[in-house]
Amino acid sequence: MGRYALEGVHILDFAWVGVGPITGKYFADNGADVIRVESAARLDVLRVGPPWKDAKPGVNSSQFFASYNTSKKGITLDLSKPAARELARKLVPWADIVIESFTPKAMRKWELDYPHLREIKPDLIMLSTCMQGQTGPNAMYPGFGQLMAALSGFYYISGYGEGSCAPPYGAYSDFIAPRFSACALLAALDYRRRTGRGQYIDMSQYEAALHNLAPALIDYFATGRVLGPRANASDRYSPHGAYRCADEDGHERWIAIAVGTDTEWRSMLATLGAGVQADSGDARFESMRARLDNRAALDELVGSLVRSHQALELAAELQSAGVAAYPVENCVDLHRDENLEAFDFWHWLEHKEMGPSVYEGLQHRMSRTPGDLRTAAPTLGQHNDEVLGEMLGLSAAEIDKLKQEQVIF
Repeated sequence: MGRYALEGVHILDFAWVGVGPITGKYFADNGADVIRVESAARLDVLRVGPPWKDAKPGVNSSQFFASYNTSKKGITLDLSKPAARELARKLVPWADIVIESFTPKAMRKWELDYPHLREIKPDLIMLSTCMQGQTGPNAMYPGFGQLMAALSGFYYISGYGEGSCAPPYGAYSDFIAPRFSACALLAALDYRRRTGRGQYIDMSQYEAALHNLAPALIDYFATGRVLGPRANASDRYSPHGAYRCADEDGHERWIAIAVGTDTEWRSMLATLGAGVQADSGDARFESMRARLDNRAALDELVGSLVRSHQALELAAELQSAGVAAYPVENCVDLHRDENLEAFDFWHWLEHKEMGPSVYEGLQHRMSRTPGDLRTAAPTLGQHNDEVLGEMLGLSAAEIDKLKQEQVIF
């Protein structure tokens, strides 16, 4: 038995930006051998995205890119050139899985799509993950997760009221789709283990994202209601929101609170020392139904009650009283979080150019086959000689010639 759950699985990763590389990272951090294929002719946009080491932009100094590509090897092939595509085809027999995330025309044009690669390796598993899938009237539309979050409806529901649009941070759907694609790939591997047959997976990031709106979609089909922007309002909890506490060191501090029962409401008031003045005789807050009907006044009240408290201390007191509450943490807080420290969540890895760099840890802990961030992300083309020389048998002179011709580029 190997140390890692996915040891022995080989993945050829043509994907770029978020969904595909994150999917490959799940496998790489759990023991799979992943070769990331890139090109300087058209850089992965994350390579030029901040944050950069020492705030100095560079193709090998982005922690944004690095965080999504741990435990992988990296090579460079300009796939617009026939010789580069031929090298890619020579790697296919090694691969159990091929991942790509271009619009559908790219791999077809290069004859690196599933029908062509299956001729090379009949039991190959291939994942294509683009914005709206491989078929349909909008299949060729390119884009990024920010746009997909808008198309999927998340922008519409994330404001503070009518006429307000406050989108969720970042490429929201990029953190939904990889969970589905990883599960699909694991299922395909298991199916191949049982039958000897590979298969093709068409992962539409649009369809995957909609699953995180399932309650709103079901409600529409059942009642005709269209969910709109509601700030932090909930149908089951009240109060439910983030409230400003006492500032610390000149910075705002906030606490998130969710009260689900009348008992919790009374416990919260008692903890805040506000039981008499806030609860007595005010029919607007005496029951859950009443609090739901008077959200604006309730939020104003709770905001006034917590304003003088320290967020971290108040969260601990409310938790002790049986009320769900957490401080709203910023990035500095997360790196100091005692629970994350106890989990050994943050990992320092030695990057070839950035030196010691901090990475987010794994999402889970497997008791028999724990994963590991085995290596830092590769620099651009870091493993060209190893992969093309040792695996494909190219001589140093052949590799140098291909570099001069910008095939390896």
